[in-house]
Amino acid sequence: MGETQPKGTGGRSAQLARTGLRPGWTTGACATAASTAAYTALLSGEFPDPVTITLPKGQTPSFALAVEELATGAGPATAMAGVVKDAGDDPDVTHGALVRATVRALPAGSGVVFRAGPGVGTVTRPGLPLDVGEPAINPVPRQMMREHLTAVAEAHGGPGAAADVAVEISVDHGEELARSTWNPRLGILGGLSILGTTGIVVPYSCSAWIDSIRRGVDVARAAGRRHVAGCTGSTSEKAVVALHRLPEDALLDMGDFAGAVLKYIRRHPVDRLTICGGFAKLSKLAAGHLDLHSARSQVDKGFLAGLARQGGADEALAEAVAGANTGLAALQLCAAAGVPLGDLVAATARDEALAVLRGAPVAVDVVCIDRAGLVVGRAEPRGPGARTHPAPDGFT
Repeated sequence: MGETQPKGTGGRSAQLARTGLRPGWTTGACATAASTAAYTALLSGEFPDPVTITLPKGQTPSFALAVEELATGAGPATAMAGVVKDAGDDPDVTHGALVRATVRALPAGSGVVFRAGPGVGTVTRPGLPLDVGEPAINPVPRQMMREHLTAVAEAHGGPGAAADVAVEISVDHGEELARSTWNPRLGILGGLSILGTTGIVVPYSCSAWIDSIRRGVDVARAAGRRHVAGCTGSTSEKAVVALHRLPEDALLDMGDFAGAVLKYIRRHPVDRLTICGGFAKLSKLAAGHLDLHSARSQVDKGFLAGLARQGGADEALAEAVAGANTGLAALQLCAAAGVPLGDLVAATARDEALAVLRGAPVAVDVVCIDRAGLVVGRAEPRGPGARTHPAPDGFT
């Protein structure tokens, strides 16, 4: 696609080099490149292709233009340029998307005005770093575009020249792509968000997911939700809704990132957090793992055997648990013997979560489910302020 690849500026780049994974560009970097090219063409009549931008950490990538259009006939002149997003080796839903910027002049003193074109969402709920009604173009991409457009204005109008322009960012098929993101749940409607803080996508860093978790907490707090739930997947989400009847904006798609949820809620507390997930995943949290992905943490059957002993298992059962093929098999062995391994895992996971919260005023309860979504273990709310919350069904 013609773009140069990010050059190293520190330890993370060295880590990437060792993995052999190819980094890519954020939608914010693509929008900056497209708007810079479009404004240059609006002032000079020619599109720079490739167009070079400067990222927040000083890298200077160049982007090939996929589309360009200059309209200077009847009506206000406009220029449009587009860049195809290359996410490198990251499994990004926006990889290959065409990010367009359409620029037109505004009266002196207007500054840079951002607008959402087709495929870019609009903020409809408070709690995000943008006001309700604003296009979903995040603060760092906005700043990047302002700086680059000002530089273009000064290059053609001299020092102190201002960029007084409307910048419409659009993403082809963005509304469809956004259905695979958190945007609908966050109240960002009509399309994607223009994201990025460094301009570079680090493969498999999962930074976008973690950022969505944080924004989900922000939206829930802004909506006045006192009780939120971190769920490992859609099955656990259905289970927690059935138990607690929580609204959509109180549900956090935690996935494997228990640590991300807990650490953010530690700094931005809610009254109560329910953690709901599969038995095997939550056994990892109980064992002290904050990343529950199978590539980064495993079910420790020896740990489960120790919990089973605490629950009254004899040595023969404990040894069988330690040698079980899966966490579910261990659970079934204990259930047959009347040992409440699910409840023990839930209680231990809750205590681990409270340890991460470090005294933050948050009550935590945990729900373990099996693959069918049936509850196989629960731990009642515990933590600062827990007594102010009614016990869930089944707790006394």
